Amino acid sequence: MSVSAATFAGYAVGVDKALAQAIKTDTQGIVVGDAQVKIRDYAMPVYEARPATGGGVPILLVLSEIWGVHEWIKDVTRRFAKQGYYAVAPELFQREGGVGHIPNVQDILKIVLAVPRKQVLGDCAAAVDWAKKRPGVRPDRVGVTGWCWGGSTVYQVAATNADIKAAVAWYGPPARPYPDAPNPVTGFDVAKDIKAPFLGLYGETDTSPTPDDARKFGDLLKRSNRDVEVVIYPGAGHGFFADYRPSYNEAAATDAWKRCLAFFTKRLKA
Repeated sequence: MSVSAATFAGYAVGVDKALAQAIKTDTQGIVVGDAQVKIRDYAMPVYEARPATGGGVPILLVLSEIWGVHEWIKDVTRRFAKQGYYAVAPELFQREGGVGHIPNVQDILKIVLAVPRKQVLGDCAAAVDWAKKRPGVRPDRVGVTGWCWGGSTVYQVAATNADIKAAVAWYGPPARPYPDAPNPVTGFDVAKDIKAPFLGLYGETDTSPTPDDARKFGDLLKRSNRDVEVVIYPGAGHGFFADYRPSYNEAAATDAWKRCLAFFTKRLKA
């Protein structure tokens, strides 16, 4: 079965079938497209979206769930562009052959959880450096956001990339280990290194991360970071922002989106 035949409307095979409730963001007033970022002899696929007019817009690095850059990630990237950001979503699993065509979640996880931390951070940094040269951007204002695996990757990027001026993580487990030498590195390990303003958005009924882990992570951040907010939504579970999945919680998602935009506006547009 070909990749195109195995996907539905651009959604990765491994996801729950996209629901009718899935938000669909058009391209009116924005410019979107697929591109490649050259990293030595490797060409990393990225999806970009930006306002069609104007300039001086902040950059947002958009980090996917384990499914890679499928249609929902592209849709959210377009949503950010409509709010006045240059948003770029790098495909961070393409070196391993990609995951969008794989139907089994466990097979996807085998790939995703084995990606070296150094590789993830290098590819994210390359995407940011490339974005700085795109039309109409403000290269000194860079934010990062992501969901689930992308949420926990936000911690790693914010802790290591000095370009990051604001970070919003959506239900990323801070206990998730990223393969490194001599030992794997978790979000808890790097909390002390996150100096950029941080907003964490979590669900009360989530088990990965649990609310206790979210609070613990926030407390660690606050030891060396004055601008930290952790929000835990009552009754919301993992993936509450994913409008294409049964986990979607409209009330929590709506409030979290407003908080996310207000947070980035204050830190990146002021």
